[in-house]
Amino acid sequence: MRTRTLIVIAVLALVGAFMAVNWPAITAPAKFSLLFTTIEAPVGLVMLALLGLVIATFGAYIAVWQSAMLLESRRHARELKAQKSLADQAESSRFTELRDTVHSEFKGLSAHIEQLQDGLRTEIRDNANSLAASIGELDDRIHGPRSGGPAAG
Repeated sequence: MRTRTLIVIAVLALVGAFMAVNWPAITAPAKFSLLFTTIEAPVGLVMLALLGLVIATFGAYIAVWQSAMLLESRRHARELKAQKSLADQAESSRFTELRDTVHSEFKGLSAHIEQLQDGLRTEIRDNANSLAASIGELDDRIHGPRSGGPAAG
């Protein structure tokens, strides 16, 4: 059991023992004034009835307060769930937008890389042709024109 429950049980047991030991004093009659009339009743039982009324009033107040807190807690939980759903949707849309942006950037970079590769191929081809022409010219200078060609003779 919880500590609070044990304390309440112990206090109730002590009050019950006190009442059992002092029962004759609790039931002793006395005169009470109710402003417009007077009654004779046991003082202890009247006080016990008033105590019971106060306890019942506080019990009802606590029950109403606890039910209000429970309803408020449920309302907060619903609001939190709705806010979490909105945040998840916003995050999902941001991820989709980011994916689309990255995809379009990759497409642009891919096209740019293709252009650079084409330019590089053309440059290499031009350089290879130029180098071959230079080597051929140097070969002609070193060895002279080849026989069997139009310059032979």
